Amino acid sequence: MALKPEPTAPFHSVHDVLRVLETVAKYGGGVTDVQVARETGLPTGHLAPMLSMLRREGYVEQVADGAYTIGDSLVLLGSGAARKEALEAKLQDDLTKLRDSVGAAVYLSRYIDGEIKVTRIADGPGTPAVNEWVDFRSAAHASAIGKCLLTQLDQNGRRDHLARHKVARFTSRTITSERLLLSRLDGQPPTVPVLDLQEYAVGTVCAAVPLTAGSAVGCLALSLPVEDAHRLRWAAARLNRGAAPMALSLTL
Repeated sequence: MALKPEPTAPFHSVHDVLRVLETVAKYGGGVTDVQVARETGLPTGHLAPMLSMLRREGYVEQVADGAYTIGDSLVLLGSGAARKEALEAKLQDDLTKLRDSVGAAVYLSRYIDGEIKVTRIADGPGTPAVNEWVDFRSAAHASAIGKCLLTQLDQNGRRDHLARHKVARFTSRTITSERLLLSRLDGQPPTVPVLDLQEYAVGTVCAAVPLTAGSAVGCLALSLPVEDAHRLRWAAARLNRGAAPMALSLTL
């Protein structure tokens, strides 16, 4: 099966989104997009879709005169004791919406204390999660999740992980050469989704995109049955576009 990924640049930088939110929050009575652009220095071509995403996610609202004010989602996430519960609920809701959007099981993963952890999954009857027949912590060299997380580490971090979790053959497509794996990770463009074409499990294809929130290393991933492999490139691009609001929720 020949499936070559196409570059899908991140929808926009979380850093830029935070600058926009800071600007909107300064003006209690609302601020125009022209003023936001002036204060953030962001070009209109980047700012317009960013404001649209923030409205869709409820972080800003647009009032009658077209000005922008902070939205309910931002207010709720900053509400003291309820912040953690509100953030967790929003993350799961965002993940569920993304699952429905891409038509595949979706995973939120982090690299924490030297280990791969799948922290959240959104699946369903029509979008079943992959059977974790080998612990994801031991399958970084084969899974899209693992490879995507490893690409965000430096060389020493990658070698340390592989020293603790030796490469093993799971299918005929699994890379079992550590040298080849490290070469592939070095050559992985940051704007191209990482793929797993039946390397972890026969009958399943996966894609993952980086999810950077502050200093945290994370990723969003999806899985599809191999008979739906023709949808993988489209789904991966859509997943990439959904990464910005997800990373924003993790940052706030």
